[in-house]
Amino acid sequence: MTYVDGFVAPVPDANKEEFIKHARVAAEVFKRHGALKVVETWGDDVPEGKVTSLPMAVQCKEGESVVFSWVVWPSKEVREKGMAALMEDPDMSEEANPMPFDASRLIYGGFEVVLEV
Repeated sequence: MTYVDGFVAPVPDANKEEFIKHARVAAEVFKRHGALKVVETWGDDVPEGKVTSLPMAVQCKEGESVVFSWVVWPSKEVREKGMAALMEDPDMSEEANPMPFDASRLIYGGFEVVLEV
């Protein structure tokens, strides 16, 4: 069964094109290190909640949108090796591919797939 990494981040609306460029480079690096698929989405209908919500989770500010992304790996083992290699890949350095958002508000995690239809 595949393994998925999920990411949620607030990105300034003014940086949308810069984010897409960053994401294209990152996707190439993820795939180079074993990922099967990389999906990046820009929030279009992401409501504010009263108790919880995606905007609240990432402390979204005025003029920012929530980005929801995921990476599909063939297995957790491939993901472990791939993520380790990705962290050392020069194409992912801050100089080569700076993050156009506040990474301190990025939420991420790895998920075991339990149902795939």
